[in-house]
Amino acid sequence: MMQRRTLLASSAALLAVPRLGHAVTVGVTATELKIGNFMPYSGPASAYGVIGRGDAAFFKMVNDQGGVGGRQINFISYDDGYSPPRAVEQTRRLVEQDHVALLFHTLGTPSNSAIVRYTNQRRVPHLFLATGADKWGNYQDTPWTIGWQPSYRTEAQIYAKYMLEQKPNAKIALLYQNDDFGKDYVTGVKDVLGSRFDGMVTTASYEVTDPTVDSQVVSLRGSGADVMVTAATPKFAAQTIRKIHDIGWHPMHFLSNVSISIAAVMRPAGPERGIGIITSAYQKDITDATWANDPGMRSWREWMRKYLPEGDITDSGYATAFNASTTMLQVLKQCEGDFSRENIMRQVANLHDLEVPLLLPGIKVNTSPTNFHPIRQMQLQKWSGEHWERFGDVIEGANV
Repeated sequence: MMQRRTLLASSAALLAVPRLGHAVTVGVTATELKIGNFMPYSGPASAYGVIGRGDAAFFKMVNDQGGVGGRQINFISYDDGYSPPRAVEQTRRLVEQDHVALLFHTLGTPSNSAIVRYTNQRRVPHLFLATGADKWGNYQDTPWTIGWQPSYRTEAQIYAKYMLEQKPNAKIALLYQNDDFGKDYVTGVKDVLGSRFDGMVTTASYEVTDPTVDSQVVSLRGSGADVMVTAATPKFAAQTIRKIHDIGWHPMHFLSNVSISIAAVMRPAGPERGIGIITSAYQKDITDATWANDPGMRSWREWMRKYLPEGDITDSGYATAFNASTTMLQVLKQCEGDFSRENIMRQVANLHDLEVPLLLPGIKVNTSPTNFHPIRQMQLQKWSGEHWERFGDVIEGANV
């Protein structure tokens, strides 16, 4: 079941983080398990709304197959418009009025940053966030919160290492969103460049409320950079690709992997404008014929056909939803009917070499009480004008 409502924004008092305590079972009845979520179904990051619709469709499939632990999943998803104050309000509604057992796949670094202390103070599992901020792996300070995808910081380290191999004396332009999401990329590049950062890198930031990033792109070109790193959400990523092409700039261009959807980014930008862009991947490219007969891809396509017949089969957001929801389902199965919040967290920290249908070969989900970064591996890929082509080996982020 999925409900979506839009509520007025307000702020919340956020308190200190506790340790795991006695077992509490909230959001669970003899027949139902409530899972809460918010997504930007509207606003500047609305392209990501397909992820929430995908999550809902996945749990509809689970329910049709008999549920989990003898219970049907009631998936409640609200619109936060990519606004942190609205995210706080929606979270309070989910926790205090809907009484969900857990929060799952809530999207956006700014929105999750606004609620993380609240969820930890209330001891609400805050699971597999749809954001790659490095801080979601901080199991000591936020033991009720865990990310899912590779961290932005790890991704940026991989790009910086590769660009130095190709262009040791590179002049680098870095466009980033002015929040934790964007700043993680800056940190990752600094990790690799060290004391050379200030002499090699020119940065420009944008706000999510900005109408365009055209002026930032023009300014960065003026720096004389021959490498561009774009840490942007889909709307601004598409604008950047278009502007770089239109002004005749030809840098080696690295693009955040949260903005590589063909439907949401490459097609709006103009597929021919992005030829040669480099990004990274941890999921199979749903548009790549290489995977046509792959069992995981076949199961995903069948799920799309049955549960999201109106969905764009080229939008990678649906693949992300399928993979993250598969991970969530494994946790619920491991709970073996004990859906206390404490046991949910124990199982979250007990995933070992989990193979998920649409992750690339060799990339598996692993967690432990001291590892809250479930996916640490990635592979570089390049835009051909029609699809993404992988190259090189799978890279372990911890070794970058």
